[in-house]
Amino acid sequence: MEKLRAEFAAKKDESTFDALKGTLSGAETSREELAKKLGMSEGALKVAVHRLRQRYREVLRAEIAETVNSPGDVDDEMRHLVAVLRSS
Repeated sequence: MEKLRAEFAAKKDESTFDALKGTLSGAETSREELAKKLGMSEGALKVAVHRLRQRYREVLRAEIAETVNSPGDVDDEMRHLVAVLRSS
């Protein structure tokens, strides 16, 4: 999350990150309210959320890749992480 926030900060767009970060965990307000808050259409919001989630996956994969012995282990670790998060 810190890396994503830093990327948004570099673009001087931290308020957008703060508004969208709930979409990564499911703790979000309605899309209609969020779009209004950000001054976006719901379609533009949908694209922004998609891009944030995609970037989150990329950053997460890179972080996991730093903790495993071989690149082939990244997918296994990702699956394990998702399983742990779903069970909690």
